[in-house]
Amino acid sequence: MDAALSEEQHQIKRTLRDLLAGHAPPHKVRAAADTPAGYDEELWRRLAKEVGLAGLAVERRYGGAGCGPVEPALAFEETGRALLPSPLLATCALAAPLVAALGTSRQRDALLPRLAGGDLTGTLVVPRGTLPEALGLTGAQDGEWAGGARSGGVQARCTPTGWRLYGEAPQVLDGHSAGLLLVAACAGGPVRPCVLLFAVDPAQSRVRRVRLVTLDQTRPQARLEFRDAEARPLGPDGADARAALAALAGGVSTALAAEAVGAAERVLELTVQYARVREQFGRPIGSFQAIKHRLADLYVAVCAARSAVYYAAWSGRAAAGALALAQALETARTVAAEGVQLHGGIGVTWEHDVQLYFKRVNSDELLFGPVHRLRARAAELAGLFDPQNDREAVVL
Repeated sequence: MDAALSEEQHQIKRTLRDLLAGHAPPHKVRAAADTPAGYDEELWRRLAKEVGLAGLAVERRYGGAGCGPVEPALAFEETGRALLPSPLLATCALAAPLVAALGTSRQRDALLPRLAGGDLTGTLVVPRGTLPEALGLTGAQDGEWAGGARSGGVQARCTPTGWRLYGEAPQVLDGHSAGLLLVAACAGGPVRPCVLLFAVDPAQSRVRRVRLVTLDQTRPQARLEFRDAEARPLGPDGADARAALAALAGGVSTALAAEAVGAAERVLELTVQYARVREQFGRPIGSFQAIKHRLADLYVAVCAARSAVYYAAWSGRAAAGALALAQALETARTVAAEGVQLHGGIGVTWEHDVQLYFKRVNSDELLFGPVHRLRARAAELAGLFDPQNDREAVVL
């Protein structure tokens, strides 16, 4: 593994950082989060058209950049640093890879160019449980995250006129604004249930969408209700979606971890800047040795988390992604908590930017954790402490 970034990869980071610094400063982030869409639609189109952000991981034949796994991680690190409200995660880390993996040739030709060009946004609808459960990041995919015949969720029925969906999904990323819904629904009845993915156009189907009030306003979520909603299977009929969802685990966890690292890095920068100007006993608090040690420890933690993210992106393994996500979430929580404390009372005021990052990292741990389950699942995937051969450690 070559840990050094190429000049092209450095250029991606520089371009995004400069663009977001000018067009997504904190006051514009707050304003964008309060819009009906939950993000700046004009900025999103610019990022998609001029920078190619939406299509970094999409194949060139579908209008994307055809980049490897590292470039999207770098992009997510920069958007996490800016707390950019955007459909990037749901569209590029969830919807587009699923269409590419499961879609028929006609579906890929129709959907991927629009997703890569920013003309269409999408999301994954997990009816019950959480996204890590559906992807197998916090346990095996044998739970009730997709619902069942008598356990709620979303049910799919094949009628003479096509497939119809019934049910509810209580918590969907960007569910109120996405133009394409990829819905994981139970089909096959109680005897032989299976999980299928269905493509739903919310503008043409009976879907009720209600935006939720969330802890982190920059990560909008919605409750979706399907009432005899028209749906089309993604890919051939009868293809169980569990394997495709499990294959997403490495990429999604790496993207989330990269966002957390970017947020932690920015909080640390804000805290260091404040420690240089805040005076106590006639001198900046950053000159006190105790403060220096705390900031140095945070810097080391951020660097270690970034290294874990880059390794996970390079390897593409679900176990490495789960470990990177656990380390990044834990690091971001620690850095945000220290940042609030070192800022004193202003760190929790609405007017200060640190509280936005504090909400983001704590919300992410609730949505995509908990950390101990991510680590336990990574150990299971890697074969650590396997009782069959009494191994105590393996190399991830």
